[in-house]
Amino acid sequence: MSRVEEFTLDISPLTQSPRKIWVYLPNSYDSTKKKYDVLYMFDGHNLFYDEYATYGKSWGIKAFLDKNNIDLVVIGQDCNHIGNARMDEYCPMVSQKTIWGGEEIVPTGDITAKWFAEVLKPECEKRYRIYKNRKHVGIAGSSMGGLMSQYFITKYNHLYSKAGCVSPATYFCFKPLMELIQKTDFEESRIYMDLGSEESEAKRDLVMRMDMLLQMNHLFTEKGCMTYPHLVVNGRHCEASWETIVPLFISFLYPELCKKVSL
Repeated sequence: MSRVEEFTLDISPLTQSPRKIWVYLPNSYDSTKKKYDVLYMFDGHNLFYDEYATYGKSWGIKAFLDKNNIDLVVIGQDCNHIGNARMDEYCPMVSQKTIWGGEEIVPTGDITAKWFAEVLKPECEKRYRIYKNRKHVGIAGSSMGGLMSQYFITKYNHLYSKAGCVSPATYFCFKPLMELIQKTDFEESRIYMDLGSEESEAKRDLVMRMDMLLQMNHLFTEKGCMTYPHLVVNGRHCEASWETIVPLFISFLYPELCKKVSL
């Protein structure tokens, strides 16, 4: 049977340390000695169970993987729940949008990214039978986590070959991130990016976000990446909506594991 384990890990110099880590182990994990593909994700508390999700609704990732017997390990890092710290920790570059909720954003996402690469990833590779090789390693998240996933697949392309960038808050760092993509030599990579048609009531804002997504998608493809840009019809900026695209983005990122999944 599948299960979700938890452990804590020091995340200094960031606050709310040590930080909880959630780990989904698939149905076959205890009955075999093989290694598994792995997907690292942001906002781990929102991934598997409704009772732990911030707004009472999870992504339903455990239910999807269980139902389809997909041999994928999913590791979620709990976000910082103190004040505006989540915004700071998931903003990787100098922000073009500097105020959120009346507070100034202090970008520390580069520290978070380094911690994922140098602390979380090695620790999980010691604890679990997961691949180290980038071919089998992905990163995914939504909103600010989606922005971080765009950053990770670029800055740490030598470690991650797949990125699920769900409703990414690209507008926080669009220009510096585009410059970083332009300067990066990518290895073989698969990148999913989407935007929900109902994420903004202002038509101009929605068109601006879609334009950013398409510009970035075009640049990723020019750099040799395989991409999937997706406009989610009736999609909103919430976990209930993101649950509906879980089969889509996981199947795109891990096609060899999801051959029998019907979308």
